[in-house]
Amino acid sequence: MYILDRLDNGIQVVMEKIPSANSVSIGVFVNVGVVKEDKKINGASHFIEHMLFKGTKNRTAVEIAQTIDNIGGQINAYTSTEYTCYYVKVLDKHISIAIELLSDMIINSLFNEEEIRKEKRVINEEIKMYLDSPEDLVYDLLSEIMFEGTPLSLPILGTYDTVNSLNRESLLEFYNKNYISENMVISIAGNFDYKSALDILNNYFNNILNKGVNRLISINPVFKQKIGFYHKNIEQLNFCLGMEGVKRDSDDLYPLWILNNIFGGSMSSKLFQKIREEKGLAYSIYSNMASFKDTGIFTIYAGLGVEQLVEVAKLINETIEDIRKNLITKDEVEKSKEQLKGNYILGMEGTFSRMLDIGKSKLLLGRIVTLEEVLEKIDVVTIEDIERIVQRIFNKDKYNIAYVGSIGNQDKIETQLKEIFFN
Repeated sequence: MYILDRLDNGIQVVMEKIPSANSVSIGVFVNVGVVKEDKKINGASHFIEHMLFKGTKNRTAVEIAQTIDNIGGQINAYTSTEYTCYYVKVLDKHISIAIELLSDMIINSLFNEEEIRKEKRVINEEIKMYLDSPEDLVYDLLSEIMFEGTPLSLPILGTYDTVNSLNRESLLEFYNKNYISENMVISIAGNFDYKSALDILNNYFNNILNKGVNRLISINPVFKQKIGFYHKNIEQLNFCLGMEGVKRDSDDLYPLWILNNIFGGSMSSKLFQKIREEKGLAYSIYSNMASFKDTGIFTIYAGLGVEQLVEVAKLINETIEDIRKNLITKDEVEKSKEQLKGNYILGMEGTFSRMLDIGKSKLLLGRIVTLEEVLEKIDVVTIEDIERIVQRIFNKDKYNIAYVGSIGNQDKIETQLKEIFFN
């Protein structure tokens, strides 16, 4: 059962009571991420996420951690492309402590100058760690070329230059514009009393006002054929083929979900079976999809030796062309539906996953997408829906290629890749 409400200051609240649980998960979702940044302040959303753990008017950074450690709970946060989430999971009897701590961090953080200087070093190390992960790097490169000229092309962490240029004034300005009641959703899932939880939320979050402007940003990139390469001295080559996907509220989201599962989203998928199991040409091979407010992306990734790149590229293209011409069978669709439904149901069993699901749904869609609705939308997908999405997604005019690794004959490789995917 879902409960929707608002606090006295306008913050939206979504709750799901799970009486059988012994825990409660609380998340504060803020409608701010890289989509609200530009090149000058790139990384500000992520930097602020870090700073909210660095001390408040009431607690030191150590005391923030101890507050949850002392009751056996978990606390963390993350920044995504479109939002930031701060969350706590505790035993249900400690719900008041968890809510009070989250409110203290979000309302009373100090943004101490010395802590900002130290955190710049920490985030620079995080960027180094990210750059040492070529799989992450190739996805960033793909976003950079596909979403060129839009905030979606920017890295969530920022760059060395943008992070080092941020200061207390610029961080607080960005914080004050975006950490407003209209921009927030609080999500709670687990074993709790609704009225008591609402009273606690009103008591601790009442100081957040709608003091800024909720900027509605539309991002409509123009997709066309591009290719990008980043040289890195590593043993394996990391390859990505990207194409236009579907936006978050599109009716084509569920057909694409099924197509992705059959094409490259599972161990039984066509890509995995052909390229890894039958040919032994790559260790990692899969397809993936991501949807945003105004657009989306569908990607194919392969981690492989440089000498296998052209052969694997041809096999990927052959698999795409086979699906375009022969589609997929009704039996494949039905099996994929059952797999997706099973995975989704199993993934929604815990209080943490339920809190994340309903919180993101309310923040990004403005409503709760129920489990029953998801299952129904999977069930009603037809072969005709799959055919429509296949023709839409696999459009060579919008293909983008990104690859990271050490290649001696780059010009020759790029010519071959263009012949395979662009012609």
